[in-house]
Amino acid sequence: MRLFSDLHDEELGKIFYKQPVDFNKRSDKDQLAYALGATLYMPATRPNIHQDLLSKKHSGLTSMVICLEDAIGDWEVERAEKLVVEELLRLQEDMKKGFIQEDDLPLLFIRIRSYEQLLRLINQAEQALSLLTGIVIPKFNPVNGTEIINEIQMLHQRENFKLYVMPILETREIIYKETRLDELLKIKAVLDEFSDYVLNVRIGATDFCGLFGIRRNTDTTIYDIAIMRDCITDILNIFSRSDSPYLVSGPVWEHFSSKERRLKPQLRQTPFRQRYGQKGLELRTDLIDQQMDGLIREVLMDISNGIIGKTIIHPTHIKAVQALNTVSCEEYLDAKMILEQADGQKGVLKSSYSNKMNEIKPHYYWAEKTIKKSLIYGVLHEDYTYIDILESTIHAKHSESVKY
Repeated sequence: MRLFSDLHDEELGKIFYKQPVDFNKRSDKDQLAYALGATLYMPATRPNIHQDLLSKKHSGLTSMVICLEDAIGDWEVERAEKLVVEELLRLQEDMKKGFIQEDDLPLLFIRIRSYEQLLRLINQAEQALSLLTGIVIPKFNPVNGTEIINEIQMLHQRENFKLYVMPILETREIIYKETRLDELLKIKAVLDEFSDYVLNVRIGATDFCGLFGIRRNTDTTIYDIAIMRDCITDILNIFSRSDSPYLVSGPVWEHFSSKERRLKPQLRQTPFRQRYGQKGLELRTDLIDQQMDGLIREVLMDISNGIIGKTIIHPTHIKAVQALNTVSCEEYLDAKMILEQADGQKGVLKSSYSNKMNEIKPHYYWAEKTIKKSLIYGVLHEDYTYIDILESTIHAKHSESVKY
């Protein structure tokens, strides 16, 4: 598995100064945390999931969550569990027959409803669970979190295959200001106890907003909603510090193409016109028509706040999220310089592009994260931007749609 594997070798060589590296579910945990990229959610009741994986239907997909929680109705739970087990068993059989290799699979996760549901899946799927990279735990709290991660740890010891967990922070105790800090610290204490099993921390913006009767539209990023901005700030403050082993993933973008806009598009014309002239403006129009401009603005805000990766519900979002997260040549050379010069001899250096200062100590953690990110997302050539990747790949057909 590799990001941008759908690009031809010629395009990769033209766009990337350093190309993304290969990875699979057995790669180092730190690498996998960055490799999640755009994580596509789909309901467990969706038919032929294993067939979609065999045919690589969703171009560029590197991680996927099969949802047994809010994506399905309460009356569908028993059928959905049965379907998930059947899909895993079919996929296991297809691998035995050589129809697909483990390295060709995206990182697979199941979002469960409860500890009891996890026990049922373990009992019914048995060794087929080893195809998964992990379990997503919605509405994570110190009680249910401890119980579920304990069971996953015991499964690892018993069956000798490892599943990671991805907790979703989305409960009222976290969004309500009077209980937030105490709850976040309790959750962090649980995650610290099991840190070897925690792949990243995810933000459940939909549930948070639902508690206040709020739903953002296509012209509004999550950072424009005051209560969400404040909550995300506190989550990042607790889980994204330099002494924290966790990455925080961006909340879901709920929208895809629609025929109507309320506000003037805020995706700037200049970068597109400067890069490709009239063709660039046409690309910008395509992005706006697909309701991508709001997603792009939100992902850029995610990145500015140190967030890595994002939950998505539509395959056409894959390329945008992953293209935006590529590392520029300037960022890479600055990060490389900072790490190489961190021997105590110097405190500040002029950047490779002679346009900023690189302060060794304050910028060291940023440099570490940037180099790790560059391995997965790649480093763009000096004169290239995410627009060049979108130009190569963004014209995905809406027939790929996943109904969530």
